[in-house]
Amino acid sequence: MTKTKNIKREKISVATEIDRVEEQRLKWQGSLEKAEFRHRREQLSGEDRQALEDEMALMNERIQKYEKELADLRGENRRNMMLSVAVLAISALFYYSFIY
Repeated sequence: MTKTKNIKREKISVATEIDRVEEQRLKWQGSLEKAEFRHRREQLSGEDRQALEDEMALMNERIQKYEKELADLRGENRRNMMLSVAVLAISALFYYSFIY
């Protein structure tokens, strides 16, 4: 199953993957804000309060996971950009050295 997921991700561009991860992170961040608002405003019993705090902790973990994945994807995007610039510079160097 992991190989299938990795194969699918390889076919998607890094920019598309960044957009997808950002959307997921924003969705979880909105859910966390709603849970925090509920935690502050409502009078909850001990069990309900603990369950909500546990849920908020899980949301925080997912948000941190998405932020780490975003950092990795942005690093990969930066490397791809540098490689493209290097190839363009080498191509321009060869073009000008052999044409002129």
